[in-house]
Amino acid sequence: MVNQDTLTGPSFSIRNRAARVLWNLVYIFFFRLSPKPLHGWRSFILRCFGAKVGSGVHVYPRVRIWAPWNLELHDECGIGSDAILYSQGKITIGKRAVISQGVNICTGTHDYTYAGMPLVTRPIYIGANVWIAAEAFIHPGVTIANGCVIGARSVVVNDMPEWMVCSGHPCKPLKLRAMI
Repeated sequence: MVNQDTLTGPSFSIRNRAARVLWNLVYIFFFRLSPKPLHGWRSFILRCFGAKVGSGVHVYPRVRIWAPWNLELHDECGIGSDAILYSQGKITIGKRAVISQGVNICTGTHDYTYAGMPLVTRPIYIGANVWIAAEAFIHPGVTIANGCVIGARSVVVNDMPEWMVCSGHPCKPLKLRAMI
């Protein structure tokens, strides 16, 4: 971070802010306006901005991405419309993971114990075969283990275990995810 006092100036460097201006222009004209089936095109654009994108990734045009250079999207994962990837820090999404519409994955927060409330970023890791259902919120620093299901509108503040169905505010493991 450039500035530890968010009340007097920006947290990120001029270079970072300039890159985000360029990203937002490309996002508006070439990403968001692209037809829904053009997942390969959107993956190409993300790669041009430093994202690590595997094969067969489906990112829909209305996904909001703060900084693509902080994204790692593994093979065959899908990100639904109106999802927000607030990637001030690194976000990793595993193979065949599904991020449903309206999900908010947020890597940034502020340390309110200091007068200047400096920005704090913590990476988020989402494992393989995870499903995060509609409008869930994932807090900074959370790991969602392989095979986990997060229920709709859940608020995930802690790490979630492998192959469990989890839900609630705050999100808690409810039962084993049984596969047929």
